[in-house]
Amino acid sequence: MARTITSDARKKDTREKIELGGLIVKAGLRYEKRALLLGVLIDAARRIKGDDSERSRLTAIGVEAFGNDDQ
Repeated sequence: MARTITSDARKKDTREKIELGGLIVKAGLRYEKRALLLGVLIDAARRIKGDDSERSRLTAIGVEAFGNDDQ
C-alpha cells in the first residue's frame, strides 16, 4: 500500500514538472541556458512578493498567452 502511495506521488510530481517545462517552451525560452531561466524566475518571484500590481500585470500577460493557444 505504501508503495502505491509513493508511486502515485512520484507520478504526480513528474506530471507537474512536465507541465512547468511546457511553460518554459510556451514562453519561447526553450533554448536559453538554465542559469538564465532560474535567474528570470527568481527575479520575478522577488518582484511579485508584496507587489499586487506587478502580480496582476504578469498574470494578465500569462492569461493572454493562454488565450492565444489557437493561433
